[in-house]
Amino acid sequence: MKLLLDFLPIIIFFVVYKTTGDIIMATAVLIPATMLQMLYTWIRTHRIEKMQLVTLVLVILMGGATIAFQDKTFIQWKPTVVNWLFGAVFLGSHFIGQKTVVQRLMGASIDLPAQVWRNLNIAWVIFFISMGIVNLAVAYSMSEEAWVNFKLFGMLGLTFVFILAQGLYMTRHIQSDSQK
Repeated sequence: MKLLLDFLPIIIFFVVYKTTGDIIMATAVLIPATMLQMLYTWIRTHRIEKMQLVTLVLVILMGGATIAFQDKTFIQWKPTVVNWLFGAVFLGSHFIGQKTVVQRLMGASIDLPAQVWRNLNIAWVIFFISMGIVNLAVAYSMSEEAWVNFKLFGMLGLTFVFILAQGLYMTRHIQSDSQK
């Protein structure tokens, strides 16, 4: 349910774009949709994750610039900026604190050796950087419609495949009580 809620604004963006063919209008709908998503999350859980907040701020700033300047480039760059910021945070966690971001997010429910946590975290860094690059490649080498399709289906599909690969990697290294 949380995953669906997280992707709801981009699904709304996609539907508006497909029905109007207007990326500026789709962006104008994306901003309040993202704000409403955050409001709903706050009402339900009384907290907003930092990553969600960063995404909201970038949707407002880059979406606002898209609308103000009537230039799709800003909204097309947003996924790259978000991914590269997340990549930087995940990379920074190797040097700040005792645990990587991945371990902080999942360490309470899964027991893995420290090196496996580091490997998983580095894999996320590489994934985020790569997704940012691929987003720009699609934005600048393909049509606007192809980019919108990639934004929803390509990025979601690649993320899903990456998460599955991470899960397979983790299952090989999960420590049971007898291995501790």
